[in-house]
Amino acid sequence: MNGYHATSIKDVMLAAGASGGALHHHFPTKKQLALAVIRDRIAPTVRETWIEPVRLAPSLGKGVGGVFDAIIAGLESRGRVAGCPLNNLALELSLSEPELRDAINAVFGEWQSILAQRIGRTRGGARLDRTKRTEAAAFIVAVYSGAMTLAKSAQSASPLHSAAGILARWLREHNFAH
Repeated sequence: MNGYHATSIKDVMLAAGASGGALHHHFPTKKQLALAVIRDRIAPTVRETWIEPVRLAPSLGKGVGGVFDAIIAGLESRGRVAGCPLNNLALELSLSEPELRDAINAVFGEWQSILAQRIGRTRGGARLDRTKRTEAAAFIVAVYSGAMTLAKSAQSASPLHSAAGILARWLREHNFAH
């Protein structure tokens, strides 16, 4: 909860109950530990939370709406908003660690790729070239990411409720919903 820069390897060892030798055997540097977290925890979470539900949904609109609904329900049941782990890392690490930034961008890229594919299968998206579909996908990610940041700051799911409604209208207006 302290973030990458405020957490020492000793903090990790204490929290994990691991010896320094065991931790350093698997993760010789703090950066390698962070890369493993992105690869083994953050990326699978984004796949489970966003990518697979959107990929498997009967329509893009239902997929995106369902993701927002599930995330909002989870936040409301927990009674607190910790934010999106990917966004949290991106905000903290993007300026200081190029290797971590690349790993974070790879997760964002995978997320945007499935959205762009789904957009391409809609009536409105079929008329767009790849660049425009990718831009529309980035917009969806940006709406969610911004709303999640506002929700974290306010400790309320209200920004996500609002963003979900606005995004649903935007998807319909651009013929991306079905």
